[in-house]
Amino acid sequence: MPDTALLIIDMQSALLSDAYDVEACLGRVANLAERARSSGVPVIYLRQRLDAVPAGLIDVHQAVAPRPGDVVLDKDSADSFLDPTLGDLLNEWAVRRLIVTGFATEYCVDSTCRGSLSRGYDLTLVSDGHTTPERSCGAVPTAAQVIAHHNATFSTIQYAGRSITVASAAQINFDAALASTS
Repeated sequence: MPDTALLIIDMQSALLSDAYDVEACLGRVANLAERARSSGVPVIYLRQRLDAVPAGLIDVHQAVAPRPGDVVLDKDSADSFLDPTLGDLLNEWAVRRLIVTGFATEYCVDSTCRGSLSRGYDLTLVSDGHTTPERSCGAVPTAAQVIAHHNATFSTIQYAGRSITVASAAQINFDAALASTS
């Protein structure tokens, strides 16, 4: 089993209706998930529990829907690690590096990235694999600025003993991650 896992955070139909550049982001995440599966890298979906949402909208968006063998975990917090299930699973699989994608950049993606670093994981944030809601006209920061800010922050942030990378979906090489565990 590789020491890497792909996390897909809150890419749920109910949440993505007003997300920035959502179709392109969904396409990149779907491609990443397929490449991860082909390389034997586990794909883990984190799904926010939503009250009073019609059936079907809580589901992961059809464009990036889980496949057999993928794991789907429900959560109640922005930090996916607050429920020990994710950490327990990653420890069981001896995962050391997480590749993170999802929704919403400044909430669940940010919290889970920081939570992973605090728990000892190396991190790759997929620079074009996370999104956030569009802002109203004239609102600052814009959704694009929020995404750029988080990519810049994780490009320069330091956690002792951790490797932190920000890379586009096209730059992610799951086969190289697999080769480094051989």
